[in-house]
Amino acid sequence: MLEGKVLIASPARTVLASAVLIGVADQISKLFIRANLAVGESLPSDGPVRLTHVTNEGIVFGLPAPAFLTILMPILVTAAMVYLVVKSGVLYSRMVRIALGLFVGGSLGNLVDRLHQGHVTDFIDVRLWGSFHWPAFNVADAAIVVSVALGLYFLLVHMRKSTTNS
Repeated sequence: MLEGKVLIASPARTVLASAVLIGVADQISKLFIRANLAVGESLPSDGPVRLTHVTNEGIVFGLPAPAFLTILMPILVTAAMVYLVVKSGVLYSRMVRIALGLFVGGSLGNLVDRLHQGHVTDFIDVRLWGSFHWPAFNVADAAIVVSVALGLYFLLVHMRKSTTNS
């Protein structure tokens, strides 16, 4: 008997677990950075990959945007993504469920920063060759990128299966 237990359907459980894992990892990593590095400080001070405390008040890649838009846009995009994935009927795929969880967790991780800090804390700083410098990012950003890559992979494989079965 399951008295007093809340049951969450398996697809929702996978999405929720992925989202919570990413959200928690993102917030813990940002707390560590804020507690141990001053804004602009890097560890190590030189090298191709560094931890550099950066604040991002803009949207994607730090592009400037009004504050209300930096809060509203991620909420709308995340809600649209959840709606589209659920309506498409592809939640049978564990890969899609994990990808959706990564997307939601990453979006919420950055939203928490914006609501509590007024900006997003970024810290993964990549300088690979010459003057090439990728904008600093964080665990939430990485999760969102991985979720999009997984989603595109799923679509390509699914489309290939559809065309070979036709």
